[in-house]
Amino acid sequence: MDVLSIIGWGGSALVVASLLQARILRLRVLNLIGCVILVVFNLAIGVWPMVGMNAVLAVINVVHLWRLLRHRHDEAEYQVLQVNDTDAYLGHVLAQHEKDISRFNPGFTPSASPYAFLVQHGDRTVGVVLAHDAGDGRAQIDLDYVLPKYRDFTPGEFVYRRSDVFTDHGFRQVLAPPRMRESTPYLNKLGFHPEGDDLVLNL
Repeated sequence: MDVLSIIGWGGSALVVASLLQARILRLRVLNLIGCVILVVFNLAIGVWPMVGMNAVLAVINVVHLWRLLRHRHDEAEYQVLQVNDTDAYLGHVLAQHEKDISRFNPGFTPSASPYAFLVQHGDRTVGVVLAHDAGDGRAQIDLDYVLPKYRDFTPGEFVYRRSDVFTDHGFRQVLAPPRMRESTPYLNKLGFHPEGDDLVLNL
């Protein structure tokens, strides 16, 4: 097999691999790279219909990536809805993603979290944040979960940015869960800071 054939097969493999991705951003990036490689490959062998098709697909991917990244931190694109901890739809979302939640949050039990927030992108639920009262005006985050499709984004940040979500309940600070402390750059951008053994956000 010559180098050109390897390039062609590699581009095709990337396009196929992209379609197996659960995350939107990763899907678009891999598909774009695969399409660009196939444009070059088909130019080299003179298959013009495939050049045109892959060039158009590459442009479509660029447009979608631009839209995704432009709105990545846009508060106008996301809404935070507080729901009752016994809300049927909340229970449905948690049940549908129970295995994935348990994988990243071993020992998590939703019954211990009376404060529940759904993060919406239009009519789609993209994240769930659950918390409980830790005393002294502090809300302890129990779960900051993003659905796999949107995991390259940080929709949970919109819960923390809207301080009224917590201050309306008399909270003055939010405590990050221990498992989130590895995400220090993300938390620092939101205003969390070390305070003893805790990462704390002042409201």
